Amino acid sequence: MTKTAYLGPRGSFTEAAAAALVSSGERVPFKTIPDTMDAVAQNEVDQAVVPMENAIEGTVNITLDYFIHHQRMNMAAEIEAPIEQHLLTCERYTKDWKDIHKVYSHPQAVAQCHQFLRDFLPEAEIAYTNSTASAAEYVAAHPEENAAAIANSIAASSYGLDIAERTINDYAHNRTRFVLMTKDRIDFDHPLVTENTMYKTTMMISLSSDFAGALHQVLAAFAWRRINLVRIESRPTKTGLGNYFFIVDAGMKMDDVLIPSVTEELRTLGCGVHILGSYPCFSWEELNGKKAAEAVK
Repeated sequence: MTKTAYLGPRGSFTEAAAAALVSSGERVPFKTIPDTMDAVAQNEVDQAVVPMENAIEGTVNITLDYFIHHQRMNMAAEIEAPIEQHLLTCERYTKDWKDIHKVYSHPQAVAQCHQFLRDFLPEAEIAYTNSTASAAEYVAAHPEENAAAIANSIAASSYGLDIAERTINDYAHNRTRFVLMTKDRIDFDHPLVTENTMYKTTMMISLSSDFAGALHQVLAAFAWRRINLVRIESRPTKTGLGNYFFIVDAGMKMDDVLIPSVTEELRTLGCGVHILGSYPCFSWEELNGKKAAEAVK
């Protein structure tokens, strides 16, 4: 039986993404994102689903940095899911939620609801948790505490909490990319993968040296081959100020000609190049339909 790790506990957005990408087998919750990747590396599970990027707050840095610097593995598939954050309370505090003293949630969720918290709960203490689901679990387990959690409706149902206020994220188009990580490079097997499925190939590129036009040379290698870069991001190498590498997502599947020739050209220029994965990309609605898309909110 296939085991898939996810950031738990049950009721998290990541669990919902894992269920959408991998419908069979066992889903195993872990306390932190690094723990899920360690579990794959140590053969405790077969794969892991991790949040990679949010439309409001950008890259989930703990995911990318741990992946790059500690547990390098393969990106095997991606799902983009809608995210709606709600303010969850025990029943006794639902009506008077504006008097809440403390709000628990994951740092990304808190950041996504910054303006709401500033406008309606400016005096509330913010307490960070490993996931939105763990925040909901904690609030449910401590009904005597005048506290709330920021989480989704699945967590509300899972832990018997009320939704005191719905859709408190500051921007409506709140979506998160979740990526399936595997130890070895695989071809993701899913019935919805067709010749029309969108693919990405993710590469990590380090420059040979810092000089005028260095990044332009890198981008030119893709441009003249008409390879569209759907995302480019710099991350510190953690070797000193001003030292960066680049993560790029090419909007195509790994092939036998274009991507290898880009890699060869960049290495000729003295750049370091690593292929992190070539994988199909799905939307939540595509895998689950509109009804299920509403259920995750």
